[in-house]
Amino acid sequence: MARREETDQEAAAPPTQRPATSVPVLGVGMVGYAFMGAAHSQGWRTAGHVFDLPMKPALAAVCGRDRAAVDAAAARLGWAAAETDWRALIARDDVQLVDICTPGDSHAEIAIAALEAGKHVLCEKPLANTVAEAEAMTAAAARAAARGQVAMVGFNYRRVPAITYARQLIAQGRLGTLRHVRAAYLQDWLVDPESPLTWRLERERAGSGALGDLGAHIVDLAQYLAGEPLVGVSAVSETFVRERPRLAGPSAGLSGAADAGARGAVTVDDAALFTGRLASGALASFEATRMAAGRKNALRLEINGERGSLAFDLERLNELSFHDHTEPAATAGFRRILVTEPQHPYLEAWWPPGHALGYEHTFVHQARDLVRTIAEGTAPAPSFADGLQVQRVLAAVEESAEKNSVHTPVAL
Repeated sequence: MARREETDQEAAAPPTQRPATSVPVLGVGMVGYAFMGAAHSQGWRTAGHVFDLPMKPALAAVCGRDRAAVDAAAARLGWAAAETDWRALIARDDVQLVDICTPGDSHAEIAIAALEAGKHVLCEKPLANTVAEAEAMTAAAARAAARGQVAMVGFNYRRVPAITYARQLIAQGRLGTLRHVRAAYLQDWLVDPESPLTWRLERERAGSGALGDLGAHIVDLAQYLAGEPLVGVSAVSETFVRERPRLAGPSAGLSGAADAGARGAVTVDDAALFTGRLASGALASFEATRMAAGRKNALRLEINGERGSLAFDLERLNELSFHDHTEPAATAGFRRILVTEPQHPYLEAWWPPGHALGYEHTFVHQARDLVRTIAEGTAPAPSFADGLQVQRVLAAVEESAEKNSVHTPVAL
């Protein structure tokens, strides 16, 4: 009788007071736990607490080679278990999605194995170190899609609300026909020639330097905002410091302790500059460097069209600058849009207007979008095919730079 009364009371309660309907669990296994692993962990931990998701992410297991270090990471980042072999992580029954946060030299092997094992996959950018690897990953993703699996690449800056909103304005035609896209991503963590030789400075592990690390982001954003691909590029690149001290121990974030007695060759670019042409004929320019003193994480975009312009600066990531060129010249000008309204992308679940979000929220939004994509059976964005297209642009940039900036078509 008491049980019957309890059920009746629950049925009569307002919707906000009723017990939450149970949803299926999505077990996540993550490979890698450093900078990107910590950021992805934040996203997985938080997404279900902020957004109403059709599946509940569960942090099942994290993987790393060092047992003590991965156990400590699991405890710190909120993972239920730890593995030291990524193959064992893929084989776990409580893992339905494999999140790859390792250096680029292992992306292809892990992603293809996970897809062939029936898992969904999220892979950090750039998708791979070579076009051939990216092609193999994309082919595996296409086969997996036919079985209902999802494979997405982690270009997290697409999930900045201001950038997502800029894409909506462009798609609505507010800029008209596009004329120019300008993109720059500037950092300064390698200005000191005695900064140690981390894995990001070794071609065999990273694939390329500032080009792949930073250039991949701005190539993806330029194509995402424009809604069309780059079809050709002309490039220059340079390695300003060609030898650095080797690491004395494990790296920490972007750096680590240097070994004063041992040095090694830097085998990637420090900076890359290139121009490009979009499929519509619009022009684009790009600059990616880790040698811009005073610039910590300066990602800037500007898009000019026949009807107006948009500009974005990651150092002011809750803002978008918009110029409507159809307004009277006497009053027209760039205006600041504070992208914190509930009508803006992702903001319906966050704080009252004017309460700003930050870098880490892009990973929460990434997790939200991926969970919904899996539950709804829709195509992921950005897909592995999108990642492959970016990889082809990066390859064309390297080829052009090696050939004295000759214009180089982007392979289709």
